[in-house]
Amino acid sequence: MATQRRAPKVAIIGAGCSGITTAKRLADYGIDYDQFEMSDDVGGNWYYDNPNGRSACYSSLHIDTSTARLQFEDYPAPADYPDFPSHTLIHQYFRDYTEHFGLREKITFNTAVTHARRTADGWRLTLSTGETRDYTDLVVASGHHWDPRLPDYPGHFDGVLMHSHDYRTPFEPVDMRGKTVIVVGMGNSGLDIAGELSPNWLAKKLYVSARRGVWVLLKYRNGVAADKVMTPPEIPKEEGLKMARAVIKEQLGAMSNYGLPEPDHEPLAAHPSVSADFLTKAGSGDIHFLPEIARLDGRTVHLVDGTSVEADVIVCATGYNMRFEFFDPAEVDLHPDAEHRYRLFKRIIKPGVEHLFFAGLAQSSPTIVNLAEQQSKLIARQIAGEYAPPSAEDQVAIMQADEQAHLSQYYAAARHTIQIDFGRYCVDLMAEIAAGEQRAKARTATAASR
Repeated sequence: MATQRRAPKVAIIGAGCSGITTAKRLADYGIDYDQFEMSDDVGGNWYYDNPNGRSACYSSLHIDTSTARLQFEDYPAPADYPDFPSHTLIHQYFRDYTEHFGLREKITFNTAVTHARRTADGWRLTLSTGETRDYTDLVVASGHHWDPRLPDYPGHFDGVLMHSHDYRTPFEPVDMRGKTVIVVGMGNSGLDIAGELSPNWLAKKLYVSARRGVWVLLKYRNGVAADKVMTPPEIPKEEGLKMARAVIKEQLGAMSNYGLPEPDHEPLAAHPSVSADFLTKAGSGDIHFLPEIARLDGRTVHLVDGTSVEADVIVCATGYNMRFEFFDPAEVDLHPDAEHRYRLFKRIIKPGVEHLFFAGLAQSSPTIVNLAEQQSKLIARQIAGEYAPPSAEDQVAIMQADEQAHLSQYYAAARHTIQIDFGRYCVDLMAEIAAGEQRAKARTATAASR
């Protein structure tokens, strides 16, 4: 294992929630760092109309995670925040966090990292200003919801085909009034946008198209935000899943009761799709379901079951490509594989790659906000020399076992390759930090005795 050759100097890419909580932790440890943000403010994806063009926020967006579960442990959200805050409140919360801990002065705004190259001593970064800087360690906190993945449908469409990333309101960038609209995908953004466009005074007709049915979960369970009553990690996973699935089925009934197809999987075998009103609108006839799109021909949309509909607008809520544009394409081990997998030890460390850390690069229920906060505890300890990871070989073996444990409940899909069970992940992460602290102490004692 390589050792630090000089006092740590860390670069953090990004000042969204993952970047600012990592910066706060490094500051707590007295570790020197620089932080680079493409935009003119913190907030990342929760910065509406972010001038860097990477935010997918739409005007009506509210987070699907309750305030109690998303807040940083060292900076509770204001007591008057609702259960499910709007993007405006979330963005303000991140701004307030940054100001409270004095983090803003260390952020270089309006500056992108255009290239990050490994060196013998760490990392050399090239900035959008043309400047190059050297660092001992690099933390990538730039997020993975910014490069829209559009379906490649055969044929051509004479209407508007857009990704949900570009959607802002029912009138911007496309005026949907009187239009026949198809929303593709039944993830959280798809449900939100379909619900917003469905009133009959707005879209002429609103369709949702998907390759499979999903379980649409409710935000509240018996008057309590549903994520407040998630199965605790002390309960064995299979037992917890069995109980949770039974509760969901009893609460929701069959999806076909709402005019939707029955899912081909159990509840919680997919990343949760959550909505307060989608099922009611579907059951009320405001939302109509279509199977997967097969091809396009002018304004005619042909479906895999052989039927077709006419449409004016197609909004694709079809996810994102995970991509790190600042890594050299030739550095194959630094990029996702062909199956959209990016394997990391504890979702933080790339085995065999020294002094590189990722913060928030996971798909988590309930949220990545305090996920990144927990990850920062390992990152700061390792850079400070208080934590030592296992060997690269052991990291790979542990990583593979972790992936099996976290992904076994989900059906195979690109959207699930970095999924984790938040509660169990955090318990495991704290255990690994404790083990790594003992490894670090043992190595220090061995070195001192020589």
